[in-house]
Amino acid sequence: MSDGSQSATTPLDGFDAHSNARDIVKLFQCSRCSLPLREPMTLPCGNALCRPCLPPLYKRENITYPIVEGRSEGFLCPFDGCGSEHSIGDCGFDVTLNKIGHSVKAFISSYNTKTPQIRLLLEEKLNNTVPDDSSPEVIPRSRVLSGGRIAATFVLADMGELNYHSDVAYTSVDASDPDSVRTADVAVLENLREAIRAELECQVCYQIMLDPLTTSCGHTFCRRCFCRAMDHTNHCPMCRRLLPLVHTQQMTPSNKRVTRLILHLLPDLLVARKALAAQEDMVDEETQLPLFPCTLVYPQMPTFLHIFEPRYRLMVRRVLENGTRKFGMLSYKPHSDYQHGGSHWQEYGTVLFIERVEMLADGRSLLETRGLYKFRVVETGMVDGYLTGRIQRFDDISVHEEEVIEARETSIPAQPDDEDSLVRLYHSSTQQLLEYGLEFVRQAQARSARWLHQRVLAAYGQPPEDAATFPYWLASVLPIAETEKYALLPASSVRERLKITAGWIHRLEQARCEYEAELAAKAREQQDRREPEPVEAIATNQTARLEPRPVTAREAEVVEAEAHDFESSETEAGTTESRES
Repeated sequence: MSDGSQSATTPLDGFDAHSNARDIVKLFQCSRCSLPLREPMTLPCGNALCRPCLPPLYKRENITYPIVEGRSEGFLCPFDGCGSEHSIGDCGFDVTLNKIGHSVKAFISSYNTKTPQIRLLLEEKLNNTVPDDSSPEVIPRSRVLSGGRIAATFVLADMGELNYHSDVAYTSVDASDPDSVRTADVAVLENLREAIRAELECQVCYQIMLDPLTTSCGHTFCRRCFCRAMDHTNHCPMCRRLLPLVHTQQMTPSNKRVTRLILHLLPDLLVARKALAAQEDMVDEETQLPLFPCTLVYPQMPTFLHIFEPRYRLMVRRVLENGTRKFGMLSYKPHSDYQHGGSHWQEYGTVLFIERVEMLADGRSLLETRGLYKFRVVETGMVDGYLTGRIQRFDDISVHEEEVIEARETSIPAQPDDEDSLVRLYHSSTQQLLEYGLEFVRQAQARSARWLHQRVLAAYGQPPEDAATFPYWLASVLPIAETEKYALLPASSVRERLKITAGWIHRLEQARCEYEAELAAKAREQQDRREPEPVEAIATNQTARLEPRPVTAREAEVVEAEAHDFESSETEAGTTESRES
């Protein structure tokens, strides 16, 4: 079974009010129960059905991330071409389809009571190529109804007497003029378009939706509008609800039912919207993004910059004047990775958004920026002395793929005789990996570790409890080599990034324990080498003597990054422009 319909019409023409009356009504029917959509829900695959038509739920095993209500229960998608496991937490009540359904039903009811009666005999024509799961023997039904083809067909579906896959044959009962039936259908379709048009407009750009995407809270927007809104906040533009999986929702398939409604009922507005989008693509920031090779930054993390070189002053002025306020930040390759004739900067970087700017009297500027998303450099060029390039946005894998990876890695328990504690750690659940990192930070704060100075926390905030953001935060404050930190950017999985940070912590904790054990051994050795003083010396020396002071916990404390030979490449919060290639 598929949430789709076949039609010989073209997108430019849309559905004809008279000859495509059955297809028009099918746009509002549930493909499972054949009734007009009731409490419609849009699934992660883009298909829609009634809430009562959801398949039976079951408990999902070995999945701890993300912690969102409803993710512990799932079902198998009933639509052909999908068949995937969906979490009930990802299936939102579709606000747009619900409002459209109420508007259409109210209009048809009002139309049948106010307009002249045009009686038609509707005979159901079963589609034998599509099996009906509800009954082994389905008898075609017929009924005489009024209101023209569209209105009568909708009433027949609302009565539960028209299968979603069936066609309808129409016969005039009163031998009325065929033109009167066509005229009535044209009027009905025009009114339907007006009734649903407002619900099919994006509430970000106020245009007809293009590539509609439905969030987990049930609101639908243009995909591009939603992505741009999520560059600045993780809250729904409509209801302001927090969207915890925003980094994966941008990869969600389009809402198929809304797409079909726009394609077949509002084709002229869709053509105009596509033309406007084409104009926007001509000035797409990703085709010629200014790039600034300087330091390593991450999505959602703040970066503070002091701009003083003339070429970068020009770059900043231009991104402020064109309104994008965006540029890409790249880090330099280590000397060992540089190849003669190749680029001096890394392949992956982060797009920064300028939140605040302070222009100084001499032309310099102080910027406060925040990372938006990761990208991969496709090609580069030079404009007025600074680097520009064509980039490709690099997002995380879908939540479904994330859950499959976690279930596979945690379902294979570590061997009891496995002495490698890091291997056992990698078999932990995603939530346990996050808790491992948070506990490390809490213990470091209890020891007053210098890399968690109040000034650092004031800039980067307290450690986030979001698994997608925590690795970026830890890498921003932990003073270890940038060559190790860079591994987070090419990683496309939340679990993979947590495993990388767990590896850092594991090595730091091991080194700290070894350092403390070495200090304790030296203290015992010095204590054993002390020879007892003669009694006579004690009697003649009446002055108070200082006893050997034992090694205090403060002296034995290991500041994690300082206890190793890791190359320290921490960039201060007030990062300035670095060396040039």
